[in-house]
Amino acid sequence: MRLEGSGSGKRNAKRLRKEMTPPEIGLWLALRQNGAGLHFRKQHAVNDYVLDFYCAAAEIAIEVDGEAHARGDRPERDAVRDAWLAAQGLCVLRYPAIEVLTNMEGVVRQIVEVALGRLRNES
Repeated sequence: MRLEGSGSGKRNAKRLRKEMTPPEIGLWLALRQNGAGLHFRKQHAVNDYVLDFYCAAAEIAIEVDGEAHARGDRPERDAVRDAWLAAQGLCVLRYPAIEVLTNMEGVVRQIVEVALGRLRNES
């Protein structure tokens, strides 16, 4: 299934590709060299949402959450977003930015394992 972004989602994705945070940049570089041949997109628009990273083949959305995700109404907004993405068939993996910075190898290993597991289950 191909998930398309709305006009505003695509505009936001384009802007966010230029404004990636250090944890996002590090994870992007690591995902590009994942060793399993998996292809990831960065700042990918799906409807009005922008996914930090997306693996279309395994239908996985990867989110890097900074401190702002724990404040105000963000936890509720993230829960609504994750539920909508799950209803579209996506698996959402969320990682705190500090974990990405301090445990990059472990984060990438888990992402690759989940992606390969989803691909095997499709076969």
